[in-house]
Amino acid sequence: MIEFIFCIICSSLIFVLFKLFPKYKIDTFQAIVANYFTAASCGLILFSSNLVGVSQFEGNIIFYALLCALLFISLFLIMGLSSQRNGVASTSVAVKMSMAISMMAMIWHNNESITALKIIGIITAFIGVILISLPNTKVKNGQSAIWMLLILFIGSGLLDFLLNLIQKSELNGLHPGLFSAMGFLFAGIIGISLIGIQLIRKKTKIKLRSILAGIILGIPNYFSIYLLLAAYKSTGWSDSTVLAVMNVAVVILSTFIGLLIFSERLNLKKSIGLCFSILAIIILYFSNAS
Repeated sequence: MIEFIFCIICSSLIFVLFKLFPKYKIDTFQAIVANYFTAASCGLILFSSNLVGVSQFEGNIIFYALLCALLFISLFLIMGLSSQRNGVASTSVAVKMSMAISMMAMIWHNNESITALKIIGIITAFIGVILISLPNTKVKNGQSAIWMLLILFIGSGLLDFLLNLIQKSELNGLHPGLFSAMGFLFAGIIGISLIGIQLIRKKTKIKLRSILAGIILGIPNYFSIYLLLAAYKSTGWSDSTVLAVMNVAVVILSTFIGLLIFSERLNLKKSIGLCFSILAIIILYFSNAS
């Protein structure tokens, strides 16, 4: 249960740090890349004694680590931009309500029965995401940022399912902390390659403050993933129940942070959407607990 609680805290901290980036003029992409090398270092330092598992690496592990890396870096970049443009509450709900997708994938993969309660929960989740994703005002240049929330909703759901699938059937004795480190390392390599291209084309300059911000960000980012994998085993709950309870806790905590610290506001539509989102997670929780 300790892993579960700290997973919630770490996941919420990520949104807070992203929200602070504009204030301190942090280059989001540089910070994200630095964060991945920090996250990979955390895993290697903490679980270096488990490196004997390297002999058990198979092609599937490398493939899944690369796939996770691509999702990590693309979703994390969009998450950072969305937190700044759409707000902490909207971004948090879009990410966490993506469990509707991961749950549907789990039901399909595990051949679970689809109950009426689960169907109601999934429909309620979609309504909540649509309502809370509607922006309060027009964003810069008159361009809507709702597409970020939709990508996060779909992509995060696929990532949650992929991590669960890997944890259950693909590790083959490899410590989940080391697998997480592999995924982050690959993401960092992809990111540093893109920055290298930008430097050659003189499209960017390395900013020390952005690197330092990335180092700070990498710590909660690593533990948000590793502790989620650990929570699937330590809580004694079903995987979908773990995901549901964690999501509602992160949504509530992130929303309160947005309202109290960043003075974000909830209009009527967003308020209704938040209520639908919380209701959906509660319904899905009980549908899995039954």
